[in-house]
Amino acid sequence: METIKGFKDYTGEDATKREVIREVVKNIFERYGFEPAETPVVESEEFVTGENKKDEAVSDIFRLQDKGNRKLALRYEFTFQLKRLMQNKKLPYKRFQIGPVFRDEPVSGNRTRQFVTCEADIVGVGKKDRAEVLAIIKEILDRLKIKATIYLNSRRLLNEIIRELNIAEKDREQVIRELDKLDKLPRKQVQENLKRYNAQGILNILSKEESYFKKYGSYSDIEELEKFCEYYGLKFEFTPSLARGLSYYNGIVFEIKTDKIRETVFGGGEYMFNNIQSMGFGASIERLSTVTNILVKLERYLVVSLNKDKEAIQLAQSMRKKGKSVSIFFGKPTKALEYANSNNISRVIFIGEKEVKARKFLIKDMKTGRQKLVTKIQLVKTLD
Repeated sequence: METIKGFKDYTGEDATKREVIREVVKNIFERYGFEPAETPVVESEEFVTGENKKDEAVSDIFRLQDKGNRKLALRYEFTFQLKRLMQNKKLPYKRFQIGPVFRDEPVSGNRTRQFVTCEADIVGVGKKDRAEVLAIIKEILDRLKIKATIYLNSRRLLNEIIRELNIAEKDREQVIRELDKLDKLPRKQVQENLKRYNAQGILNILSKEESYFKKYGSYSDIEELEKFCEYYGLKFEFTPSLARGLSYYNGIVFEIKTDKIRETVFGGGEYMFNNIQSMGFGASIERLSTVTNILVKLERYLVVSLNKDKEAIQLAQSMRKKGKSVSIFFGKPTKALEYANSNNISRVIFIGEKEVKARKFLIKDMKTGRQKLVTKIQLVKTLD
């Protein structure tokens, strides 16, 4: 039976790689002082959509109805749930969450309809905290051996330019949405779309050199952030056309991209919830798994009992206490080797009457095919 389009099963090395990425990200979040949170997958539709009904991500939510005829929806991200979590929290409130989210959108490239996102937010963010958010992302990229570029802009700067062009206030959010399509549609098409709002001139402005934007008061956001990024030893690329699609962003916005895939790997920015300035970002494990260069090498052992079950179990338990991944196989050696090959098990240890009497174990390296006899003491020492 096949999965529904846009949903996937993960097993074996793929699943192991995803767990390694999850642990790397979780560890970095915790080291920067973020605490974990868990939230419901299902919420009321009204809460999920909020005030951002026209945003693409919001329009793609999965809608449900329970037996009480209540209108419900699956969460499409974690950020909107902060409106509830942040209540009565001492600021700054730093939380992270890793889990599945859902979007009822077309499946293409690296887009799926269920994905595991890793999100971190600071509720009550200060201007001097913003560089730390980028530092977290940079550390995750480094740990996962991902070469990427941080592209960054300010929504305040974009809004200042839009006001200067006298674009009607009712059209300003839609202009932002059109700009967000620049990496998805040809520039000419975006320009045609902007003509509906008499805003096509904005593309010429956003194509100018960085020095041009120093005349805007909101450019100070970029300058100040750049100074603090230097303290963390990281750089970003100022991209005045970068908009990000969600309408709740109100300050710094950024995206992280690699040359391996067209889609964004990380994305985020500043927003205001309950009159408190906040900042957050997210990345899916699916995309991180696609672009990472880490090699997941899980050393796994198979202890084969040749009618010496007690001794096989005792050895397996002693190895597990050393933190090793060990399975026990009760059966013929040929079947055990077939099992080891099909499950990418690196070493097989045979325990039979001969081994017990000699107090030595026969170990077979499944990659090289080499075999050797070792004592239990020698075996345990190799596990340290």
